[in-house]
Amino acid sequence: MTATDPHALESALRAAFPALSLAGPSDLSGRAPGEHPANLAAGVMAMPASAPEAAALVAFTRAHRIPVVSQGGRTGLAGGGISRPGELILSSARLNAIEAIHADEMTVTVGAGVTLEALQNRLRPLGLTPRIDLAARGTATIGGMVSTNAGGILAFRNGVMRHQVLGLEAVLPDGSVFSDLTRVIKVSAGPDLKHLLIGGEGAFGFVTRAVLKLEPFRTERASALIGLPSAAHALRLAGALQAETGIELEGAELMWRHFFDDSARNHGFDAGWLPAGTACVLLVEVSGETADAARERLETVLAQHWEGAGITSGLVAQSLRQARSFWQLREEADFIYREHPDAPSFDISVPPGSLDRYVADFRARLFQVDPLHGAYVYGHMADGNLHISITHAGAVGPDRQRAIEAAVYEGVRELGGSFSAEHGIGLEKRHAYLTYSDPVKRVMADSIKQALDPDLLFNPGKVPFTALPAGG
Repeated sequence: MTATDPHALESALRAAFPALSLAGPSDLSGRAPGEHPANLAAGVMAMPASAPEAAALVAFTRAHRIPVVSQGGRTGLAGGGISRPGELILSSARLNAIEAIHADEMTVTVGAGVTLEALQNRLRPLGLTPRIDLAARGTATIGGMVSTNAGGILAFRNGVMRHQVLGLEAVLPDGSVFSDLTRVIKVSAGPDLKHLLIGGEGAFGFVTRAVLKLEPFRTERASALIGLPSAAHALRLAGALQAETGIELEGAELMWRHFFDDSARNHGFDAGWLPAGTACVLLVEVSGETADAARERLETVLAQHWEGAGITSGLVAQSLRQARSFWQLREEADFIYREHPDAPSFDISVPPGSLDRYVADFRARLFQVDPLHGAYVYGHMADGNLHISITHAGAVGPDRQRAIEAAVYEGVRELGGSFSAEHGIGLEKRHAYLTYSDPVKRVMADSIKQALDPDLLFNPGKVPFTALPAGG
């Protein structure tokens, strides 16, 4: 078996594990790679059906010094699932059982390969739902969401994935199985080591099962698009909605005007109701006892705070179909890359009260890089998470990329924010990690990596960047 021959690796694995579900180069040649074209470049994918099967496979890869890249739904946006010839893709696709729903205690035990949408659909007849939601729900897997510490729409209220995980099972780089499938919130029994795996992007282990918190699913909802002069005004309005009795705020997504206008145009959405000069548009969704009651409460709050929140115009959805069209504007953002191929994109967070200051300063810095550059800015306003895509950039060289990164990342840490909010580090943010993260934190991460994976075989070359494959 040569170091980079996927055919030889496939043959060796079939001989060693005849019952293992395996996809070789011919099987993967026509398969969609997901968000990054190099996700399937390794050419060989193993799909264990249990933690013991995964553990035996990992022990084999360690004995033969075969690097392993964990993959779930391949929807990651930072290159964390990129693979290379000579590596083995370890997929959670067959770990797709929803094993136990404990409705009374509002917990669920699931395999890492279960998609968020599949879990949502299974739980809703029971009046339950996970405490996290995101646009990639149809393909994002629970294991992938654990490994990237996913955030999404409800983070302002429920926290990120780290706050939803009660218990975890994973295969470690030495082939042992870490099993901590507790179903309780209160655990004070030494270091909570599952948190090394949450957000670890597969560098410290391969997640196989998780125990998650649930919450009641509120079906009766109302949505609105609201024109506002600033993020500060949007925060004020969101706070009023959160304080209102009888309704629950289910989403607060802010779109700066450039993004909103182009999204509306691409989706055939009439934005004529929005006055010129409106800086941003807030999409809110609330739930209540009935849809009519939710809509009435929402309209009441908007009327009460119209002047105080600086509302320029508002549109309350009158049907479920119209509400879905509102969310389409925010969630279906692929038009960015149709109109601006290779647009550099970023995912940062700052304290919500600093959003206006950050966006103004960022735009000024970007103008200094190139006056022709613009930026789409949108995101999860109530937790300070912004998605930024640079327009009129095209394919950029390393020097221009670094200049754009500096415009985006400068001051984020000083404000108390993060250069990566919810998409992880992968390969795409290697330079940012080495430049903008705390150096002591990097040393600690390297030390943990060396202790758990001394041969550097799990997701090599990615965070914490102890090693980078040749050519990386």
